Amino acid sequence: MTSERGRDFGFAAAHDAPIPYLQRIRDYYQALGYGAPYEWAHYSEVPFHPLEKPLSRSRVTLITTAAPYQPDKGDQGPGAPYNAAAKFYAVYSGDTARDHDLRISHVAIDRKHTTAEDLATYFPLSGLRQRAASGRIGSLASRFHGAPTNRSHRATLEVDCPEIVARCKAAGVDAAILVPNCPVCHQTVSLAARMLEENGIATIVMGCAKDIVEHVGVPRFLFSDFPLGNAAGRPRDPESQAYTLDLALRVLETAPAPRTTVQSPLTWSASPDWKLDYSNAERLTPEEIRRRRAEFDKGKTQARSVREAAGG
Repeated sequence: MTSERGRDFGFAAAHDAPIPYLQRIRDYYQALGYGAPYEWAHYSEVPFHPLEKPLSRSRVTLITTAAPYQPDKGDQGPGAPYNAAAKFYAVYSGDTARDHDLRISHVAIDRKHTTAEDLATYFPLSGLRQRAASGRIGSLASRFHGAPTNRSHRATLEVDCPEIVARCKAAGVDAAILVPNCPVCHQTVSLAARMLEENGIATIVMGCAKDIVEHVGVPRFLFSDFPLGNAAGRPRDPESQAYTLDLALRVLETAPAPRTTVQSPLTWSASPDWKLDYSNAERLTPEEIRRRRAEFDKGKTQARSVREAAGG
């Protein structure tokens, strides 16, 4: 709602601002009956490694939290419900010269307002190939990397991030573009970006959860005020995808200092009301809260089984 005075001055609606995911998620899980709130990673100091050569001569890689499609693990298609069985718990890499079927049913995207129908909204590999072919970037590294979405800070900082750094350094990468999906994904890639910068690799995070990325503290961040799962542009909208990727590359080149955040001017829709729904306990009935608690407990059990089977 906007006050009458606000309407006179042309103010936007009060809720037309980046979703406060940290507070929203804290309130949501307390409403579901869980105990102490999750402690999100937070740093006061942020590393910063400028590009050492022009982007047109730099080798760039892509880091994603999307998962390879696993036909035996249930529904992972567009509009699929959260599917813990499709999670992965170890860093993986893929050939950037090939197309890949990556899905995000295993993470907590905004399923009410997006369906993950368009791979390019969360995995801009095709766009990066085009930028390499045109000379906008020097080259695309031969491998992209998948970062597990892990709530454990220890696992992320002591296992996954060092592995990503090692693979990037072995490939002679100059820069990395990191594209998260769910809230914890945003924390994961932010931690990876920090460690890459500490090891001489410039980074840009493209994301939709502004408060989480800035809370962790990263060198460069392109924020798109879109529902989670669309950090690389709107679905079935090649122009928005191209604009978003090109803006990320400009931020990668020109950021003057750590904690540089640039907000894309693109909007999701004419109405900002979609921002009111994600994990908003105030909009849930007691019956819906009980149903979601049961679903979440089931998902945790399923994820634990997958992690144990993977040796995690």
